[in-house]
Amino acid sequence: MAQARVGISGWRYPPWRGVFYPRGLPQRRELEYASGRLATIEINGSFYSLQRPESYANWRAQTPDGFVFSVKGPRFVTHLKKLRDVAAPVANFFASGPLALGDKLGPILWQLPPSLGYDAERLASFFALLPRSTLEAVSLAHRHDERVAGRTWLATDADRPIRHALEVRHRSFLTPAFTALLREHEIAVVVADTAGKWPLIAEVTTGFAYVRLHGDVELYTSGYTDEALDLWAARVRGWTATGHDVFVYFDNDVKVRAPFDALALAARLT
Repeated sequence: MAQARVGISGWRYPPWRGVFYPRGLPQRRELEYASGRLATIEINGSFYSLQRPESYANWRAQTPDGFVFSVKGPRFVTHLKKLRDVAAPVANFFASGPLALGDKLGPILWQLPPSLGYDAERLASFFALLPRSTLEAVSLAHRHDERVAGRTWLATDADRPIRHALEVRHRSFLTPAFTALLREHEIAVVVADTAGKWPLIAEVTTGFAYVRLHGDVELYTSGYTDEALDLWAARVRGWTATGHDVFVYFDNDVKVRAPFDALALAARLT
């Protein structure tokens, strides 16, 4: 049966301490605390730099059975290289440890910069690089370069599917050709609520939906009203009713809204 998971984008935020996290909770136990209350968390440190295998292994150990992480692909691939000539960087990413999450590895998120417009050829070439199973990811990871030499994870305990989602931030993506291309390559478009700053494409383009809620009034800051949460809950139910798994991440973290909005939406879906 299709399943909806609701969580947060990242978990280490100093303003959350004493507000969402109990006062006095050691920082090393914050992931344990958050994962005990939410079904999924988006790892976003991997966007800024390649993490280490021992970090992924520790995150897996600190979370309960059935928990799922999404992992954000590196900005070196999306923002600096802009998806061009990225075979080695993508191999480095998969060699750096995501496979150490084992059965807790969920979708891979690729977020494009606002300056990058729609280019079908560029996207199709990038999609062709992406592994669609953990065995394919191991094969790709073996092609890593010296940047991750000596700190790699090149194994999987089972062959599982790997799913990919793409978040776009340029209005040229508002074309049916883009969503058709995603359907062809079985990539999910990220349904991104960004207070109107960037495109919101509320479609499902593959077997799952991926939602990022950055704030509907003020980007990264505003909390979601009961009415807004009811609307998102209805959308999620509609997608699961048609057989689509759904992953929802709140990224409105500035005023400590994300974890509480996530809990409120999750409660509406139980």
